[in-house]
Amino acid sequence: MRLLHCLILFLVGPVWAGVHEIWWNITYVQNANPDGQFSRRVIGVNGTWPPPPIEVKSTDRLVVHAFNSIDQPTTLHHHGMFFNSTSWFDGAMGVSQCGIPPGQSFTYTVPVDTSGQFGTYWVHSHAYGHYVDGLRAPVVIHPTTEHYSYDAEFTVVLGDWYHQQHDALLTQYLSTSNPDGVEPIPDNALIYFSQNGKYLPPIPGTHPDPVTSAVGFNQNATLNFQPGKTYRLRVVNTGAFASFAFWIDGHDMTIIEVDGTDVQPSPINTLKVAVAQRYSVLVKARSDTSHNWAIHANMDTETNTLTIAMFDVVPPSLNPMNDISLIPIKVIPQLKTTRTLILQANFDLMTDGTNRGIFNNVTYNSPLVPLVLSDIYGPSTFVFNPFDVVDLVVQNADSGGHPFHIHGHQFQIVQRTTDFTSSDKSINPPVVEGQKNPMRRDTVQIPAGAGATLRFVADNPGGWFFHCHIEWHLEAGLAVQFIEAPLLAQQRNTLPPELKVQCTADGLPNSGNAAGHQSTTDLSGWTLGPYPT
Repeated sequence: MRLLHCLILFLVGPVWAGVHEIWWNITYVQNANPDGQFSRRVIGVNGTWPPPPIEVKSTDRLVVHAFNSIDQPTTLHHHGMFFNSTSWFDGAMGVSQCGIPPGQSFTYTVPVDTSGQFGTYWVHSHAYGHYVDGLRAPVVIHPTTEHYSYDAEFTVVLGDWYHQQHDALLTQYLSTSNPDGVEPIPDNALIYFSQNGKYLPPIPGTHPDPVTSAVGFNQNATLNFQPGKTYRLRVVNTGAFASFAFWIDGHDMTIIEVDGTDVQPSPINTLKVAVAQRYSVLVKARSDTSHNWAIHANMDTETNTLTIAMFDVVPPSLNPMNDISLIPIKVIPQLKTTRTLILQANFDLMTDGTNRGIFNNVTYNSPLVPLVLSDIYGPSTFVFNPFDVVDLVVQNADSGGHPFHIHGHQFQIVQRTTDFTSSDKSINPPVVEGQKNPMRRDTVQIPAGAGATLRFVADNPGGWFFHCHIEWHLEAGLAVQFIEAPLLAQQRNTLPPELKVQCTADGLPNSGNAAGHQSTTDLSGWTLGPYPT
């Protein structure tokens, strides 16, 4: 149970600069035990875990110097950031870079100051499932002037937690002994808090595990509210598999931000937060100081519901909202579509006996040459012309829900269907054109059998990823690549010189087609398939 103590907070604001520069030495950290149940090796930063939270101003340029001290290539992906025309800083292995080799460094420039973005984001590795092993942290971007007023804010970090190493779990998952594709179920859930760029410490008098003793996790975590004050809670799901239901006993919440988009106030009593999604809510502390109030973060794995609070399931009176009904503060009218791409997602037993994710019956294999360096693209790649207005029609034919994330963009949710196969327009309605201000976000949850039409403008030259953000599903192949305005991207191509050098250090080609050959047809040496049986 997380307790809300009614105490006075003395807040110290962060110091801002035009360039916010940080140095991250990506390291292994031994014997971390955040849930108090099992000590394991994790991936941290500068010898500590969890990696530090990042807070910057919207007029800052964020520069992250990353040095790789682990024994595998790794990357950092600043989730939700646009990286306008600089997709090589996006940190998606196989798409924007080969990966930082062990013993080498790469500097990520995140152009916050020119993106027009602010709100709640996060950073995580996009290589070898390293974020499952802990390489993840919240990111907050403060605008010059906030649209909403509140007395103070906290970031609420949610995440599922595994006691085994990711590599061992992945081997079990993508195995012929798991033909049904049953995902690894998390051993526990984590909830912890940050404020002003620092994690909140444990409750005084508790004795958490020494390696993570500077941070309050789960039953050792608390928020100190002052009676009658209004607080902004930035809720981030940094997990690999599980959604969360989040609510606070005795308190109402009002949604004001979704995935970096400020929205008109929407009262809610529970948040359903899928993997990689973010919400900001306003909460007014009660004037009653006679007792504390529990914060609930109930982990839903779809096949199993766990809890780190008081209930085994979410009470039926707590009804989550539908994100398509939210209204952005900044008005961006729906544009007329010029291109439609239908992607049907599913899982199937493959010719090699494993169960894989597929879009349109094709499973994704990471190319040997990253998309931003390649001349000829392989399967699972779609090319858009400059300023195409794309309708991405995503149909979920799978038996489970999926949180789909697009890199380099936000999309407008212009249509949802509860059954994409139905001829009944009440449950499978057509897209309504002329919408004045559709909801925008970068990660959308699509339930089993359902679908959504996601409209975005191909106005960001470069290579971008679209994938399910359940890490197991991404590694099972539920992904595609987009290349936007390739000729324009080449004109703006000012690649960091170490990009190609590090491909060579990783033992990978750095030019040619997706397989590294100077050929339009020869893809030898690159794994393709397996294929549905």
